[in-house]
Amino acid sequence: MDKIKYTPIGIIHSPFKKPRGIPIQPSSAQGVKGTVELSPKYVRGLKDIEGFSHIILIYHFHLSKKFSLEVIPYMDNKLRGVFATRAPSHPNPIGISVVHLIKIKDNILHIENIDIVDGTPLLDIKPYVPEFDIIEIQKKGWLLKNVKKLPVSKDDGRFSE
Repeated sequence: MDKIKYTPIGIIHSPFKKPRGIPIQPSSAQGVKGTVELSPKYVRGLKDIEGFSHIILIYHFHLSKKFSLEVIPYMDNKLRGVFATRAPSHPNPIGISVVHLIKIKDNILHIENIDIVDGTPLLDIKPYVPEFDIIEIQKKGWLLKNVKKLPVSKDDGRFSE
């Protein structure tokens, strides 16, 4: 199998018009509001999603420049294997964010804690369920010493400019 093709199901809207300066994870984007504009043909798929306080957005990093197998990630200054990072410059530039679902009106999902650039193509939505998604871990790799930098870390353009 050489190629897999996805068609966006909607567009993510946020106050961030370009990657530079945006929070690098939803946990450091507390209170930042945005919307998801779902294509009308998918609205029936939203049935029952309002029963969840949080959703997982899966999207395409459309502004990510060419991938590299080694990158200097945010919150570090050492070259790391791309698969040991959450940098957007992966071979398949796919992003995931857990956001707070505020409300739905027609085909518009109102969300907050958004760390996504405006105009990003949405690939899928899944409900966030702590019992499914939170697991106890033993190791945090190179991030163990750097995760404390998250609240002040912002996109500096290194993966999109």
